[in-house]
Amino acid sequence: MRRTLLRWLLASLALAAVPALAQEISDDEIHDQVLLKLARDTTVQGGAIEVEVKMGAVTLRGKVRTTKARDKAEKLAKSVKGVKSVDNKLTISPSAH
Repeated sequence: MRRTLLRWLLASLALAAVPALAQEISDDEIHDQVLLKLARDTTVQGGAIEVEVKMGAVTLRGKVRTTKARDKAEKLAKSVKGVKSVDNKLTISPSAH
């Protein structure tokens, strides 16, 4: 009885781990989704922003026009599924596009 219960428990744990592995999002997918969100946002207007992703950690570099745009870019990047952290290295430049 104990062995059957133990086998059932181990099998259940193994199956529970499979969907988590299948849902892992690649750095390339995260990169594309962050760029898309930045480009679509009217506050950020993401053309002058570079995005780098390593193991789910996103780094934003480049120039934005306002502090509001800088903060919004970080918020948008954090909202992408699979993002573990965001290092916001954006600088403010009123002439940025």
